[in-house]
Amino acid sequence: MRQADIFLFKEGIKFRLPNVGGLQEWIRYVVKKEGRQLGTLTYIYCNDNYLREVNVKYLSINGITDVIAFGYDETSHISGDIFISIDRVRENAAYYKVSFHHELKRVMVHGLLHLLGYRDKKERNKLEMTEREDLYLSLYPL
Repeated sequence: MRQADIFLFKEGIKFRLPNVGGLQEWIRYVVKKEGRQLGTLTYIYCNDNYLREVNVKYLSINGITDVIAFGYDETSHISGDIFISIDRVRENAAYYKVSFHHELKRVMVHGLLHLLGYRDKKERNKLEMTEREDLYLSLYPL
């Protein structure tokens, strides 16, 4: 049987990640509700500069973003790396007038949904993805 793992790393930043066990359980729940099996997921929390370097190196985009997800091509398990800029999360939380932890969970599930096959380039796809984010956020109380 395949071992499912969720790793959470901080790269060059300091912040407190709340309720790590609860977050990992929630991520497992989302994967299961989407009809998939969990492989290995790695969340890397970093700053804008680090994520910009990832964006340039792997996507040839010189810009900042809040999350980038790279999936591993596995047949039945969802696996990948999800990079999250804590700088963007803080700024977005202030802009949208939500708590830092709420915005962090939104970005975490957003990256996961990308690995699960959701896209957000077209408006209708973006609406569907936002609905899924809202659903899963409602199932993990702040």
